[in-house]
Amino acid sequence: MSRAHIRLLSPKEYLEQERHADFRSEYLRGEVFAMAGATFAHSLIKDNVAAEARSQLKDGPCRVVTSDLRVRVEATGLYTYPDIVIVCDEPSFDDNVLDTLLNPRTLVEVLSESTEKYDRGAKFAHYRQIPSLAEYVLVAQDRPLVERYVRQKDNDWLLTEFKELSSTFEFASVPVRIHLAEIYRGVTFPETPGR
Repeated sequence: MSRAHIRLLSPKEYLEQERHADFRSEYLRGEVFAMAGATFAHSLIKDNVAAEARSQLKDGPCRVVTSDLRVRVEATGLYTYPDIVIVCDEPSFDDNVLDTLLNPRTLVEVLSESTEKYDRGAKFAHYRQIPSLAEYVLVAQDRPLVERYVRQKDNDWLLTEFKELSSTFEFASVPVRIHLAEIYRGVTFPETPGR
């Protein structure tokens, strides 16, 4: 059996295609990967976190943007759309279109059944290559669980978990505190988490 030839795109070809596409796709090493749509719970959680962070950061230098802004990992060539991006320094972009950020301080991903393994594994490995990234946050949507990974001086990452709706999640890299009950406002958890 012969394998079908897949035409690999250059980053420039990907960006040209992506900027005119009706749906978003990630890009890595010439291949384009369509992104799945989000559930209602995923959207609520993302919007709840973004709204709270935006409100608490409105008078400072940090800006909060959601999944319409593309991020490029220069070291690996990954182009992706994190659920939430916080940038505090002067934004640095891939080109003059200003739609591909290079220097996020904090990235947040809301986990789903189809993306959890990737978000925890390969995607996090890419993200760790971003020099400006100080914090990576994973938010479960099937149970109260927020995991905060913070870059240490030796480039190790320290994990802290927040599991109770009565607890308060605190970002380490920006002055934002959010009650877990607010993160999960409007979300109904399944009877059996993880399914």
